[in-house]
Amino acid sequence: MSNRIKKLLIANRGEIACRVISTCQRMGIKTVAVYSDADAKALHVEMADEAVHIGPAQATESYLKADKILNACKVTGADAVHPGYGFLSENPAFAEACEENGIIFVGPSAASMRAMALKGAAKQLMEDAGVPVVPGYHGEDQMLETLTREAERVGYPVLIKAVAGGGGKGMRKVFDAKDLPAAIEGARREGKNSFGNETLLIEKYIQKPRHIELQVFGDSEGIAVHLFERDCSLQRRHQKVVEEAPAPGMSVEMRRAMGDAAVRAAEAIGYQGAGTVEFIVDVANGLDDAPFFFMEMNTRLQVEHPVTEMITGQDLVEWQIRIAEGNPLPLSQDEIDVLTDGHAVEVRLYAEDPYNDFLPATGRVGLFDPFADPGPTGRIDAGVRAGDEVSIHYDPMIAKLIAWGEDRQQAIDALRNLVQETPVTGLKTNRDFLLAALSEQDFANGDVHTGFIEEHKDTLLKKPVPTNRDYAVASFAIVAARQERAGGDDPWAILDAFRMNLHASEQLWFDAGEDDVLTVKMREDGTHLTAEIGAASFAADIVSFADNVFTYVMEGRRERLFAEVDDKHVTLVKGEATLTLARHARDGGGDDEADGPGTILAPMPGKILDVKVADGDIVEKGQPLLVMEAMKMEQTINAPRDGKVAGLGLKAGDQVTGGAVLLNIQDTE
Repeated sequence: MSNRIKKLLIANRGEIACRVISTCQRMGIKTVAVYSDADAKALHVEMADEAVHIGPAQATESYLKADKILNACKVTGADAVHPGYGFLSENPAFAEACEENGIIFVGPSAASMRAMALKGAAKQLMEDAGVPVVPGYHGEDQMLETLTREAERVGYPVLIKAVAGGGGKGMRKVFDAKDLPAAIEGARREGKNSFGNETLLIEKYIQKPRHIELQVFGDSEGIAVHLFERDCSLQRRHQKVVEEAPAPGMSVEMRRAMGDAAVRAAEAIGYQGAGTVEFIVDVANGLDDAPFFFMEMNTRLQVEHPVTEMITGQDLVEWQIRIAEGNPLPLSQDEIDVLTDGHAVEVRLYAEDPYNDFLPATGRVGLFDPFADPGPTGRIDAGVRAGDEVSIHYDPMIAKLIAWGEDRQQAIDALRNLVQETPVTGLKTNRDFLLAALSEQDFANGDVHTGFIEEHKDTLLKKPVPTNRDYAVASFAIVAARQERAGGDDPWAILDAFRMNLHASEQLWFDAGEDDVLTVKMREDGTHLTAEIGAASFAADIVSFADNVFTYVMEGRRERLFAEVDDKHVTLVKGEATLTLARHARDGGGDDEADGPGTILAPMPGKILDVKVADGDIVEKGQPLLVMEAMKMEQTINAPRDGKVAGLGLKAGDQVTGGAVLLNIQDTE
């Protein structure tokens, strides 16, 4: 029996909350947002019809509090909850609590969640259903001796995984038996800290795998279908970065076999709603006839669902809502099979530093417009905008950028253009890395696998190095920004306009690294500027500077880039490179304090999980010193050079602020 949803509460935040609200608005369903202290002015709060405050910034005190979510439903009269992904989305107790309170849970049953929640039990269930699984061990005996013996039986390399894990947490690759005890210790600790479960399983590590997943849906009649596959092989830290549909190079026969296996998996547990059956494919000998194995099932909507929507023309959130209302599947498998059209590729734009082991970043977003026109074949799903804060409390994803094309190359080209036209400033992001990945020839050829980033790290992780020309352009941007702020109907028409704000000539300074200060001598004549850096000279004619878009003519070529200028930095975003140049204190900017080379600072606020050294210890470059957790990720702090440990006053469990001095490495002489 159909039970129409009238008011839906989204028990989540960020881009997925905004995404669900958009579908509800189109369907005429009222929406309720929930928010923590950190999200009081967030985009999803602004978009919803109503909003309820649920607690402090920490997710454990807000978004993970089922009682607060249920109370928000009662206060607002919401008759349904959409959990999004993450937080309570795969919590069977929460799904049961919703049902007990007469609230529709837009997701699978608690029984389905429990069947797939623990990886070991799920693999056994899949084996019984005739779905191929990766060779390994998923037994109850967790003694070190047993795990060691089973790893030997499976054969190295092996993958150690927390049974309740996800997103790469509680996972370790082990290539040699001597490294197994430490890997087990780390995976157990992460499993316990992140999921409250330290039970592990062992899998054969597939050395050249592709991660291919099937989007499935089931209804209350016990019927399940799939909406084709997605290739999610480009990953860092076992988390997806680039996703596409359909999977490049997959044959019709393999697609049918994998689709049938995914449907069997869903039907084996009487699945209802949206889910994803994830397979690992061994492509050591190519994709044709490659063996594939069940890895896990995510009992929720996936982050990468937009690529499926782009090639099928279906709104998967609407499917979720219709099925939760008790309706049958909108389409049969035969109807779905003729839907697919073209190719779609998605990238996840993160606040992180690809050049520092993809360490998550925090800060206030400068330039970024989630409502910018992505063109007829593009799409931007975002939960932040300019001025919003990316904090330590939640996943650092800024947005998902998606593009469609008639074929794979068209989709890649369209996405590359969309990323280029989507500047983000104010904090470190992976934008340039994404462009490098999309431009890599092996990616264009479809030669993708989960080791792709490591294999191509020399090109993908090559940090842009500013040239004298870049410093000259930054200087032009400073002058142009000043002129823009000066206002006037046509400030560029005044020959001597710049002299309202600066002399006909002046000097600007930039921090060029290694205590080097770069001096730029500026001369102007109306809109014509000359920058002298040592013996080099650069000239440009400024055309305009509006809405952070800087246009100028240099060396006979008209150029356009995004530029953000403040008292301390100039950020230039052009094509495939983002450069942030620090202005020296003599120019009103620059860092207030520099740290010596032997000082180890906390890369961001976090919690110390393990201290591996003591004061007075002699350490070598690269040796692990501390393990800390920040933004849901475990990070090992290694020694940057040889020396002696000093000034270490930390212990496991201590909280540290970003930039705090953790310890010093002194010379041993």
